[in-house]
Amino acid sequence: MTTWIISDLHLSAQRPAVTQAFLHWLKAEVAHAEALYILGDFFEVWVGDDVLKDPRQGAEFLPVVQALRQLSDSGVKLYFMHGNRDFLIGDDFANASGLQLLADPTLIKMGNKRILLSHGDALCTDDTAYQQFRSQVRSPQWQHAFLAQPLAERIVFAEQARSQSAQNKVMQSIDIMDVNQSAVEQLLNEFEYPEVLLHGHTHRPGIHTILFDGHKCERWVLGDWHDTAVVCRMDDDRIELVTLQLNP
Repeated sequence: MTTWIISDLHLSAQRPAVTQAFLHWLKAEVAHAEALYILGDFFEVWVGDDVLKDPRQGAEFLPVVQALRQLSDSGVKLYFMHGNRDFLIGDDFANASGLQLLADPTLIKMGNKRILLSHGDALCTDDTAYQQFRSQVRSPQWQHAFLAQPLAERIVFAEQARSQSAQNKVMQSIDIMDVNQSAVEQLLNEFEYPEVLLHGHTHRPGIHTILFDGHKCERWVLGDWHDTAVVCRMDDDRIELVTLQLNP
């Protein structure tokens, strides 16, 4: 049966067409699949699972949660890996949606291939300012302190962080925001050279061949969701990148 792998949907109330396209795709394709892996940045921002209980904010996410729960209840296996936008997704969201949280990275096996899954942001080591920020906000101490703040304050903080991130991207070199080759090779070595490293984050879909240490690996990059989306489809030993037309 088919397994789908996606990333970087950046779902938000400001982009309702993408949410509707995703919900339609779930019914049309994923409902008949064996599994769906979401490799982070599923939402544009996530300030804590308690947002689901907020009458105003929670309404934005409810259709997505319900659709995922319906898939899970029907037997489709759902997996989620944190991204740099939604690293605060926790057990409450996972339980409500019927999905399993994954560590980054996670190694899976499809047919005779070993495939290493990652969001991809940890591989962008040339962006030292971001890596310092990532280390801070991924610490249990920071997350505990942040989640203890009122929801309204967390939302304001997230909006400010998004604005600052957009400004930083304008000023930075495009190459700095891509993966570092040495970081990629180090990760592949750590996991004993899987055939495929599959990630998102960079919004640069494609397939890259890596030859080092006498091994051949491939780095597959998923795309973000706008008018189109580049996702991965696996059927037994067959693996391919597929372009979805979101606005036919």
